Amino acid sequence: MLVQDIIRAAIVLAILGGAFGVLLSIASRVFYVEMDPRVVNILDALPGANCGACGYPGCEGMATAIASGEAPVNGCAIGGQEVADKVADIMGVNAGNVDREVAVVRCQGDCAKAKQKYDYNGLVDCRLIGDYVGGSKACGAGCLGGGTCTAVCEFDAIHLVDGIAQVDKEKCVACKKCIEICPKGIIGLMPYKQKTEVKCSTNDPGKVVRTNCSIGCIGCGICEKNCPKDAIHVENNLAKIDYDKCINCGICASKCPTGAIFVEYPERVEKMKEAAKKKAAAKKQEATAAAAAKAADVEKETN
Repeated sequence: MLVQDIIRAAIVLAILGGAFGVLLSIASRVFYVEMDPRVVNILDALPGANCGACGYPGCEGMATAIASGEAPVNGCAIGGQEVADKVADIMGVNAGNVDREVAVVRCQGDCAKAKQKYDYNGLVDCRLIGDYVGGSKACGAGCLGGGTCTAVCEFDAIHLVDGIAQVDKEKCVACKKCIEICPKGIIGLMPYKQKTEVKCSTNDPGKVVRTNCSIGCIGCGICEKNCPKDAIHVENNLAKIDYDKCINCGICASKCPTGAIFVEYPERVEKMKEAAKKKAAAKKQEATAAAAAKAADVEKETN
């Protein structure tokens, strides 16, 4: 009897399986949606990182949007010019120039330069650190140093160095995940070719900045006065660079009294500073000599 029950159950399952198979086959044909072949080709051209930096849910979402005309052919943030050209060729359009962007942490207040309000010994997460009276740093706009940005970066492009997050430009793909998760909002994007950046985010008055951090922007405007291209201006106590005008000459960095303006070629800046010192010393020497000559003339007239 038991054997017959098993056989009967097996037959029923086989019949049900066959019926469901036929139904699924019919449904797949009835509800079949033909995929645009360009979507497949575009998907093959995309990097496949599925980072979401383009604003779409993964590379397939981006490929579908490009094929339907909803997204530009150069919309892949990490693909660069090469991927843009491939996608443009598939779509039969011109990709145009794609300027690569990278993330930048606008803070240099490391353990040696920024003052601390208290010692934090809790869970190491910027969001938790920031929830407690704005963080342990005296500067309210300073990097919290919890490394939450490093944890979300899938490309190993951002690391903590002496309590400050720093970006590796060569690895960064501008996926924006670090930007989105930073509770202080001090991480942004800048052109890859840009060599000069104001690495500070505070809008505090200069006197307050000097108290809290030795390398913060004090809004003095010296950089603005010395820029030959009118590419840097102080707004709300903070200097900001116009990337379209900046020629990366480094003059602003050489004139900055606190070092808040970062430049990738410090040796050039040091040479400019040294030249400025020599010029000032020569000018002072000339003034001293002129004063001595004048004093000698006065003495002769008196005698």
